[in-house]
Amino acid sequence: MRQLSALLGLIASFALGLSACAMAPEHSLSPTPPISIEAEAGLPTSVAVSPTRLAPLRFTIPTAGAEPVSDWRPPLYPVPWAISPYDHFYFVRPIPADEVNWPLASYRYGGVFFGNTVHTGVDFPAKDGSPILAAGSGTVIWADWGFFSGLTENKKDPYGMAVVIRHDFGYQGKPIYTIYAHMQRVDVPLGRWVATGEQLGLVGDTGHTTGPHLHFEIRIGKNNFYDTYNPELWLVPPQGWGVLVGNVMDADGSPLRHYEVRVKSYESGRTHTVRTYGPELVNSDPYYQENLVLSDLPAGWYEIQIDREKYRGRFQLEILPGQVTYFTFQGSEGFTLDLPKGLGMESLTPTPEN
Repeated sequence: MRQLSALLGLIASFALGLSACAMAPEHSLSPTPPISIEAEAGLPTSVAVSPTRLAPLRFTIPTAGAEPVSDWRPPLYPVPWAISPYDHFYFVRPIPADEVNWPLASYRYGGVFFGNTVHTGVDFPAKDGSPILAAGSGTVIWADWGFFSGLTENKKDPYGMAVVIRHDFGYQGKPIYTIYAHMQRVDVPLGRWVATGEQLGLVGDTGHTTGPHLHFEIRIGKNNFYDTYNPELWLVPPQGWGVLVGNVMDADGSPLRHYEVRVKSYESGRTHTVRTYGPELVNSDPYYQENLVLSDLPAGWYEIQIDREKYRGRFQLEILPGQVTYFTFQGSEGFTLDLPKGLGMESLTPTPEN
């Protein structure tokens, strides 16, 4: 009991961190300490909790401006989808099309909140009780409370009720995991194989949240907090829509952290605002090495605007349907549409997991 009390005390110290995860623009999800659940041989039998390397959280609630939201999206492309040899849209949306099934714009992957807290997933602000769907096929390796602590009897776990899937396919020889957190109800047992689109449970607000929503993560290589990647590069876009990916740098080539970039559509006049990734904790795509992703953009011409102290620029580019449009900005050197070098990349079609 002493060990359990000590562990629960550790978890409680991070309670307000995950309470930042929310359905509305007044709140966000903050990361918890690293989780390691290895399923390399059979189902997991334990969860190793590693000491956090994060600075103490600051509990000032950020206020984000309201962004116009359309309730309509075209149907998704079929998965797996990759027009470019470097893209990997392997997953469908984990929320049905009759709900809000795109990430909350103010709380993207890599966003910084509470001064020093970086978001390691995306939030879907679906209504309480909305179905949660498997983004891809695979085996359920967690389906209960206690995902952080490893104790299913722990009803105070920051993730609340959660499901983890190890998928049937990998990437560059590495396994892929998806995480579904803050569920009201879990409908699948541990060890169950699930098909793409199969219901895993219902949207809720269990764990440390401020409202019903789904927190969704993608992890590659290891089921570990430090192995997350941007879900917006893995979720298939709507038909006729594309994804903007950028590498925003200082003149010396170092990444600009948490910089605001505006993306204005010439067709609609709408301006999207997105920030580059915050420091540490998040990972860039092995090929794109990006620090900015803005998905679900209707194909067409856009103007990229950067105005931040001495770094200013305007650049026009075309979002192409069903694929990534990539740009770099390097301070006084300006913009380019040149793609990164191949970096020895292998085939980017999903590889079966043995």
